[in-house]
Amino acid sequence: MDVVSDAISAVRVGRPSSDRVRVAGRWCARLAPYEGAGFHVVLGGSCWVLPDGGEPVALGAGDAVLLPHGTGHVIADAPADAETVAGAVPFDRWAGGSLPRPPRPAARGTEVTLLCGKYRLDRHHAHPLLAELPPLVHLPARDGAHPGLRAAIGLLEGELDERRPGASLALTGLLDLLLVYMIRAWTAESTTGTWPAALGDPATAAALRALHSDPAAPWTIGRLAAEAGVSRPTLARRFTTLVGRPPMAYLTWWRLTRAAALLRDTDAPLATVARRVGYASPYALSHAFRREFGTTPGRYRDGVVSSPASASASASGS
Repeated sequence: MDVVSDAISAVRVGRPSSDRVRVAGRWCARLAPYEGAGFHVVLGGSCWVLPDGGEPVALGAGDAVLLPHGTGHVIADAPADAETVAGAVPFDRWAGGSLPRPPRPAARGTEVTLLCGKYRLDRHHAHPLLAELPPLVHLPARDGAHPGLRAAIGLLEGELDERRPGASLALTGLLDLLLVYMIRAWTAESTTGTWPAALGDPATAAALRALHSDPAAPWTIGRLAAEAGVSRPTLARRFTTLVGRPPMAYLTWWRLTRAAALLRDTDAPLATVARRVGYASPYALSHAFRREFGTTPGRYRDGVVSSPASASASASGS
C-alpha cells in the first residue's frame, strides 16, 4: 500500500453513488453539505460551481471538480446572485435522469451533461493528507495534463452510455479510480500543501512507503533510515518537518488508525487486529487505542456498528 491509497481506504465507507444529468437553458441546483466528498465531471457543455463561502468556478467540458470535505455548493448555468442561489432546486430532485427545468426565466442555451456523485467518508480518523485538501479541487481539462484522470473520465462516460454486462461493478471501480486520480492530480499540482512536499521528498517518501507497506513490522528509526537511504538524524529532521510528527510517532498513529478501520469494517477478533497492526497482544493494543481515541476497541466497534450512518450504509447496500 502507499500513502494515498491508505489515506483513502482508512476513511472510505461503502460504495460511491453517482448520477448522470442533462440540462439546457437556465438552471440552478443546490447540493447540501455532506458527510463525505462530492465530485462533478463535465462530460459536455459548460457550467459553474459556487461553493459555500467560496468564489464561483467556471467548468468546461472534461473538467473535474472534487469537494473533499463535503462543502455545500450550487451548480448552475452561470454565476448566480444571492437570490437565485437561495431559490436553487435541491439536487436530489434531479437525480436519476434528465433534469427538469427549475422555475427560472427560460433561455436557449447549450446542453450540459454532468456526472455528479458522492463518496461516503468516515472523518473521525481522517489521514492528514486528506484533511489538508482545500474545500474545492478544480482539475481543468488541459492537453497532456493528468492522462490517467482523463482516461478514467473517458471510461466512465463509456460505461454510462453503454449498459454492458458488468457495468455496475465497472462503474463502482471507475468511481474509486476517479477519486484516486483526482487526489493524485492535486498532490502533483499543489505548491503550498505539506503532504505534496512530503511525498516529493525522496527520503520522507521512502520512509512513508515502508511504514504503509508493512505497519506491523518491528520498525526502529535506524531500520527506517536504512530503508530511506539516509542517516537517522537526517530522516528524523526531514520527516518531522514535512509530516508534522516524528517517524515513530507517525507509525503509532497510523497503526491505531488502521486498527480503527479494521474494527469498523471487519469482525476480526481483537487479537487478529492487534497482530495485523503490529501489537503483541490485545491488551497492548487496547491500552494504546484508549490513549489515542479515548475509548476501548470494543466500545469503539460497538459505537460504529450502531451509528445511524453505518445503519444507513448497510440498509442501502452502500
